[in-house]
Parts: sequence; structure tokens; C-alpha cells
Amino acid sequence: MGGNSKLSGMKAVILCGGKGTRIREVSEIMPKPMTAIGGKPILWHIMNIYASQGITDFLLCLGYKGWMIKEFFLNYRTMISDCSITLGRHAELEFHDEFPESSWRITLADTGENAMTGARLYRVRKYLEGCGPFCLTYGDGVADIDLRALVEQHERSGLAGTLTGIRMAGRFGELNITGGKVRKFQEKPALTQGRVNGGFMVFDNRRVWDYLDDREDLTLEEEPLRRMAEAGQLGVYEHDGYWQCMDTFREYNLLNEIWDSGKAPWKIWG
Repeated sequence: MGGNSKLSGMKAVILCGGKGTRIREVSEIMPKPMTAIGGKPILWHIMNIYASQGITDFLLCLGYKGWMIKEFFLNYRTMISDCSITLGRHAELEFHDEFPESSWRITLADTGENAMTGARLYRVRKYLEGCGPFCLTYGDGVADIDLRALVEQHERSGLAGTLTGIRMAGRFGELNITGGKVRKFQEKPALTQGRVNGGFMVFDNRRVWDYLDDREDLTLEEEPLRRMAEAGQLGVYEHDGYWQCMDTFREYNLLNEIWDSGKAPWKIWG
């Protein structure tokens, strides 16, 4: 995969407002996207998946304890670099290291403590004005996804949105697929077969807003995606590679064990 000039002008929106109620053992005191894999937040891993393929302009939708995410990035270079400080010069810092994330542009947007995913996306619309299609994903899932192939399929389709369909037994939105389009979207069915919603979405920056509004309880995965599917405007990119979310303590341990093994499939960056 690697960097790709086709993707370099795109923005990636990441939903970072969750509380991680099913993983309280490690996330109760912090936003779920700050839960660490190998000492770095899972959010950092997700951003590297995008950055390694050419997307380095990020828009983070903050909610629960969003100040912790702001604090992490405001202090990021100091945490990872050797530095010298001259106390008599307003604590002036001199950094001694280059770092690979230096080209990242990160917009940290407060979208409300209790807003649901659809409302969070709608509330960052002003930061997406003037750009073309944009990527969107959740702050708790990693994959070895080919973003170039995903974006190219979306652009060929001419649809309002494309999401990534993965094979996983189901706690996530079930996709009824016909001819490369999602014909029906059902969030979290009791039983499921086939593919489910794995995030890593792409949306048309003109038409997606027809399905969204500012209602605090508007959940992207319910009314908006369902309406988009019913209108024949929701495509699916079928991903058969690695995908894993961090929704439970067991999954937290699993991802850390995989990272510690040195063979994390989602580590597609150098």
C-alpha cells in the first residue's frame, strides 16, 4: 500500500466521543480512543493507518473527556522527543529529534459530551467545507485496509456513501448487499450472517448532509445509514483482510498481545 498522492488531499474524520462503557477496566478514566495498545492510544494506531497511505489531515470529533485527547496532541512532541529547556526564556523548548507525525494536521473539535455519532459528524460540517469526498471511521477499530481501493470504489460508484463490510459474527450493523450496493442496513441484529459494518467509510461531501442533522440523539448507524441504503445510495467495500475493534476487555488484551508479538497486521506503516 504505502503513501498515495490520490489520497493526500483528503480528510479523515474520526469519531472520538465514546465512553467505552463495555471496557471500563481500562477506559473509565479516559476517552475510549485513548486506550493504549503497546503504550500508544488506539487513536494513534488508527491515524497511522491513514497517514501511511497519504491521508494526514485529521478531524477528531471529541466528546467524553475530550480535553485528554487535546492534551495528548498538544504535548505530543515533548513526550516523544529529546529536548532542552531554557528556563529564563519563557520555558523555551529546543527539540533535537525529527518525528514521523510532523506533517499531520489535526483539528480537535468539541462535538458535545452526550452527542451520538450522527450529530457529531453534522457538527463538524464547517471544517469539511470546500473539500471533496472525506473518510470517516470510529476511534476503536484497526485494520490492514487498502484505503486507495476503498476510495476508488467509492468514486466509481457515484454514491453518497461507502462503508467497509467485514466478516464477523454480529454485534454490528448487518448489510444486505446486492450488486455492490447496500439494500438494507440493520444495526446490531440478534443473529447475522455475511458481512457487517466495520467503519472505514467514505462520504460524498455534498449529499451526505441530506441524511444528517443536529439532533443530539441522531445515531449515524441507525436512521442516516438506513435511509441512505433505502435510497440506493450506500455502497460497500468488501474487506477480507484483518479487522479488529476494541470493544471489550478481552479485545483490549488481544490487541496488546498481537502488538507485543511484533506481528500486528494493522501496522502497515514503517
